[in-house]
Amino acid sequence: MQSIENTILENWPGPKTNDVKAKKTYHFAIKQSGISLDFHISKFFRDTTISIHHFDSFGSLITICQHHDIDAIMIGRKSDMLKEIELVRAIKENVFLSIIPIILYHPDPKDEDVIAAYENGAEDFIYGRWIDKLVEVRIKKTIERSHRDLAVNPSTHLPGPTIIEREINTQLQLKSQFAICYADLDNFKAYNDYYGYVQGDKIIKLTARVIKDIVFDLCPGGFVGHIAGDDYIAIIPISQVDEVCSEILKVFDSLIPYQYKEEDRNRGFITTKNRKDEIESFPILTLSISVLLNENGTFSHMGEMSKMLADLKKATKQKEGSNYMIERRKKY
Repeated sequence: MQSIENTILENWPGPKTNDVKAKKTYHFAIKQSGISLDFHISKFFRDTTISIHHFDSFGSLITICQHHDIDAIMIGRKSDMLKEIELVRAIKENVFLSIIPIILYHPDPKDEDVIAAYENGAEDFIYGRWIDKLVEVRIKKTIERSHRDLAVNPSTHLPGPTIIEREINTQLQLKSQFAICYADLDNFKAYNDYYGYVQGDKIIKLTARVIKDIVFDLCPGGFVGHIAGDDYIAIIPISQVDEVCSEILKVFDSLIPYQYKEEDRNRGFITTKNRKDEIESFPILTLSISVLLNENGTFSHMGEMSKMLADLKKATKQKEGSNYMIERRKKY
């Protein structure tokens, strides 16, 4: 497995007194044949940092999207579009990829191809004479609309509550055996109050990156969602619970101290007001993961799971440090 610690440390440095808000990097996944989409994208986003990732198959696209927050998938070619439309369908049927907007381009497509592309979920189909400014506006507006989608968390770009619920219900209907891992930060409010919203948002993104990278590295078929705030959901095979949770906590604990100023890190705690408006000392942030197993049709709907998860979450957070706890009691 690649060094996740190094990757995250490079992208999320610790607090600085003269911290300047970093510019957003736009990530594009591009499949092209006879068309130089990447060249035009580079022109359109000349004043913005962009990263272009080329793919040639559904499998390579999944790998790219698991390791980068892709803002748009662009597919362009001059010849027959049948395979590209089949690819659009496959993308939209995948719960993780479905949240990413797809933009197609063909200089002179068949009418039925344009219709089929939209019917299968493409957000836009650009065709006819290429007018730089018009294409640029359409691409940027498609991305903006996607970022406003309530189904996706705007901070981490992970699937939000709507898609999380849909995925869990799908797994229940299929009578799959799976584990739900509910992760949330301990004492995050104190950190956010002490360091401020900008640094707090970095912690939210850092935690999302740790969970996403490890889940997708260890079980590529897994699912990761962001409920809200500092609460996350991962759906993974039951057989990999110990491996995944242990790795998440190990990486998180190794990285989080570097999100504190040196004096706070050396002291091992920060002092700020608690929820009762009283001064209190709070230790370095930790992560709690509550795990619920759906074995042999244990659960039939989400309502049965939510109550047990809520109780398990309280028990897990009472333990000192970063921990994961698997619910061993029978359904109630």
